Amino acid sequence: MTDYNDFQPRHIYEQVAEQIRSSIRAGEFPPDSRLPAERELATRFRVSRPAVREAIGALQNQGLVQTRRGSGSYVCSDVFERLLQLQQNTDSPTALTDDSPIATLEARMLLEPAIARLAARRAKRSPEAEHYLAQMKNVQNIDEAAQQALWSESDRLFHRQLAVMTGDGLMVRIADEIAKTMEQQLWQRLRDDAIHDAARIHLYVAEHQMIYEAIVEGNEDAAAFYVEQHLKRVERDMTANEMPSRDAGGGLTNTTTG
Repeated sequence: MTDYNDFQPRHIYEQVAEQIRSSIRAGEFPPDSRLPAERELATRFRVSRPAVREAIGALQNQGLVQTRRGSGSYVCSDVFERLLQLQQNTDSPTALTDDSPIATLEARMLLEPAIARLAARRAKRSPEAEHYLAQMKNVQNIDEAAQQALWSESDRLFHRQLAVMTGDGLMVRIADEIAKTMEQQLWQRLRDDAIHDAARIHLYVAEHQMIYEAIVEGNEDAAAFYVEQHLKRVERDMTANEMPSRDAGGGLTNTTTG
């Protein structure tokens, strides 16, 4: 008897990734070959470019594809060995996968401006938030693994701290669920690829500072506005341009946000 409680709808990006894996197995995309541009893949599979971006990020995390700055995405030379390993390591076709980063951003866009408003009503400083801001300011070279990890942790905990600043335990629990998705490999892959130079880091730090200062000053409208604008920038950086080039290892059914 089927246990429908175990049913998990597939993200669009998972379906796109499986289509690309099938094309690799069939020899259409052989080892060391360049994948078509994201726009071409989006047209081919009749999905959005962000869904293709997520799919390529997932394939990178699986070690099947790598990107090269200014050149594009390429099938890894040992792709067939890695495909075999993936098949052997997968317990079942319904194994858990990462949440869609685009879905995470949509949820954050709904929740975080409201969280900022609530925090601004209390208008209290937070030593923890200031600590995370200081850590973000110390990040100078995002290409270094340690600096990248510092940014990831500080960014995630700063946004969680905004929920703590509301004084509302339910908001903190909701923020904790969002923070879990920001720890997943696919989120970190797309986010790290989007923020790949010092100028971007400085801009993001400035936006975080503006959010915090608006909250401390008790300006609800400004706090919500700055959060919304920051999240829109994150979304543009993660989805708007062709897949950046950090080296790393038919129509689809819209079963879930992707």
